[in-house]
Amino acid sequence: MDSSIKISTLLQFEKRRWLFLVGLVALTHLFCQSLMLPYGNALLSLFPDAKNNEVVNESESFKQSSVNMGIVNDYKEVDTPNLYNESQLVTKGGTSNSYKAGGDIEEENGPKEKDQEMKIKLALDDADMDDDFDFEDETLDDENIDTEEFMMQNDTLLRIGPGESRHNLSLARVKKGSSGSITVDADTKKIEETTSNDGFTNLSLVLVTPATVLLNNSIVSKNMEFDGRKANGSALDVSSDRTGKVSISKPAKKKLRCDMPPKTVTTLDEMQSILLRNRARSRASKPRWSSERDQEILAAKLGIENAPAFKNDRELYAPLFRNISMFRRSYELMESVLKVYVYKEGEKPIFHQPILKGLYASEGWFMKLMEGNKNFAVKDPRKAHLFYMPFSTRMLEHSLYVRNSHNRTNLRQYLKNYSEKIAAKYRFWNRTGGADHFLVACHDWAPYETRHHMEYCIKALCNADVTTGFKIGRDVSLPETYVRSARNPLRDLGGKPPSQRPTLAFYAGNMHGYLRPILLEYWKDKESDMKIFGPMPSGVESKMNYIQHMKSSKYCICPKGYEVNSPRVVEAIFYECVPVIISDNFVPPFFEVLNWDAFSVILAEKDIPNLRNILVSIPEKKFLELQLGVRRVQQHFLWHPKPLKYDLFHMTLHSIWYNRVFQMKLR
Repeated sequence: MDSSIKISTLLQFEKRRWLFLVGLVALTHLFCQSLMLPYGNALLSLFPDAKNNEVVNESESFKQSSVNMGIVNDYKEVDTPNLYNESQLVTKGGTSNSYKAGGDIEEENGPKEKDQEMKIKLALDDADMDDDFDFEDETLDDENIDTEEFMMQNDTLLRIGPGESRHNLSLARVKKGSSGSITVDADTKKIEETTSNDGFTNLSLVLVTPATVLLNNSIVSKNMEFDGRKANGSALDVSSDRTGKVSISKPAKKKLRCDMPPKTVTTLDEMQSILLRNRARSRASKPRWSSERDQEILAAKLGIENAPAFKNDRELYAPLFRNISMFRRSYELMESVLKVYVYKEGEKPIFHQPILKGLYASEGWFMKLMEGNKNFAVKDPRKAHLFYMPFSTRMLEHSLYVRNSHNRTNLRQYLKNYSEKIAAKYRFWNRTGGADHFLVACHDWAPYETRHHMEYCIKALCNADVTTGFKIGRDVSLPETYVRSARNPLRDLGGKPPSQRPTLAFYAGNMHGYLRPILLEYWKDKESDMKIFGPMPSGVESKMNYIQHMKSSKYCICPKGYEVNSPRVVEAIFYECVPVIISDNFVPPFFEVLNWDAFSVILAEKDIPNLRNILVSIPEKKFLELQLGVRRVQQHFLWHPKPLKYDLFHMTLHSIWYNRVFQMKLR
């Protein structure tokens, strides 16, 4: 009995001694910590206090805003060692519509709400992105980043901008031109949220506290994913110093290739030299095994090179062509020799479903007329000289592209899978590596979508840009035609005679790209005979006014937009107006056979300031020759429901045939 009492007393004594030692160590630690923290009290950092933590209520407008921030279920720890040696727990309540900081975690609805808040999300309003989805994967140097400074003073988060005085915080929203703001009232400690008239809410602060600015990279730099991309802290770049000043950099906006002038310029004369050089040394690889079709093409090549001299007739106008004799002989051989196999593989709507109206009508009309053609198309691929892959790049974008995702890899992969499929099923692709296969595509993205896996194919492209992989002498520059009526593609054809064209130059259109704003800056409302406008109002009357301007102008200005090509080139020819092409590195349509100097004016982009002087300096006789050339070349740029000789269908097919012929090497 006595021994048990002694043991019990000893244990109580040891317990008290250990508690005393633990307490002493804790006090010593806190004392040392307080000496190391000149900016605050270490004891206060251990206990949540109402004065140190603000609850930000989430209004209904915030829920519906295009920019909001959700917090991971349970909690996420946010360290700000550069400001204070403390950490805080942040959470979003289930249905309480509030953000809370401190040791207490609000959660009313439990797992159901937690499942909905599995990730931090930062939803960006993509309204400021280009409506035409025009962007490039290869971005250039970043723009200069605007930096603003934010700092805490008297429990209020203030913004110090360049040349600005201190004032209540007003964060610029993601959507351009918005005026909504969230401010912190220094007296009431309330956060006020204002919403602009357009219904969008400002970027909201999750937490405001005098001890911690909870706008830190650690919130957004945990490999978050939104809109199919990784944020990686790109929402805001935050840095701070020991004085409590926080610098917040706005996100760096990438400059797209289409928003900047090209780094290099290839002139028309240089393009001519490239064409002749490529003709002299064909780059086509030797087929893995010979074919009767190859011998027929080689025989055609000899016939074209030794074509008899030919003069004008009713159908062809000699000044329009580089070599009228070679063109005529090549065209005759195409009609008598060429056979094309059209692949049946591929599902609608991307394959075998042509679009006959609108901006991408060229690829659709060719698909329709090629698949229904009985003179060139064959059912037996062994009899074919060329192989056509009938897909629509417009329908590819429409069917597979996720809007505002800014990711086109799935589109390219889809075509890659298709090419691998026909290579596995047929032996013809593998015989030449695809060199006797061709595609016809008018979407701006076609060069990217067909890169690598269709690299050796003959590509008829509207976006014929030498800086993006267009191969002069192999690829074909496809005219971009804006067809307003699929039933009657020739509606409103023609224009006024030269004597009834009082306007020197005309342009109207959207401000796409970097070049068109420059054109308007120099020439809008500057001269009475220069009708240079921006976008014209919508409606039938406005469209007819646009057409009448083209019909009554001597020169129609055709500046590049996002890409080098423009439908205005063919529109000008359609309405018998001399096209003035302003687009560096653009290979004009059917460049291998047509002489564009005979019916157009091609200027460098740097010549825009001298545009009027250049046009006025053209003699009247020269203008009449150019206008005659436009009228005579017009037949080569027209679509017909039933193809006619020398029309746009036959010209496209001929250029594909012509380039294939001159790719072949004579033994």
